Amino acid sequence: MVTKHLRNLHNRLKTFLGKLFKKNKEIKLGLYGPPNSGKSTLANTICMDWLGEELSTVSGIAHETREIQMKEKVIIENNGKKITFSVVDTPGIATKIDFEDFLKGGMKRPEAKERAKEATKGVIESIKWLDKMDAVLVILDATEDPINQVNITILGNLEARGIPVLIVANKLDLKESNATAIRSAFPQYEVIGISAKEKHNTEQLYQKLFEVL
Repeated sequence: MVTKHLRNLHNRLKTFLGKLFKKNKEIKLGLYGPPNSGKSTLANTICMDWLGEELSTVSGIAHETREIQMKEKVIIENNGKKITFSVVDTPGIATKIDFEDFLKGGMKRPEAKERAKEATKGVIESIKWLDKMDAVLVILDATEDPINQVNITILGNLEARGIPVLIVANKLDLKESNATAIRSAFPQYEVIGISAKEKHNTEQLYQKLFEVL
């Protein structure tokens, strides 16, 4: 009886460890950041580089991405090594979403109210999805002041969950960009400067991903 019990226990332990250390696990890589920081542009760049197809719709209007967008089986290679990702583009995080901001962008009132409602729902979904992430790229607009409530909230949530983070200082193609300000603001994190639009420094980004993971 004891032997049978030990055998059953051993088999259950093997099953548990097999799931825990499952080989070729597809890592969920989340792209987080405030609205219009370039998350969707970077998601498209990554997917085009490694899959030959885009993931998200890009727009100059804030909160264009209002639902979670995901592309599976994105295989990134570096120095003969491979990592398989699910690239997850998330709605921009904001502490306040006002429909009047969309009116300024030329939307009519009913459309602006609906956009604000969808954007608010998107923010909630983004935060919920943090628990599913294995690693996160926090994309920040390098032309903006990095010290704000949104950025601190995002990084605080990631730190509380122990999720590996790489900060991406985006939009280096613009003259007013300043990646150094982001490094100074968050010295405890790895920061890499890129232009997702111009595909500047993306090779270094992929290399950093391997290091972070």
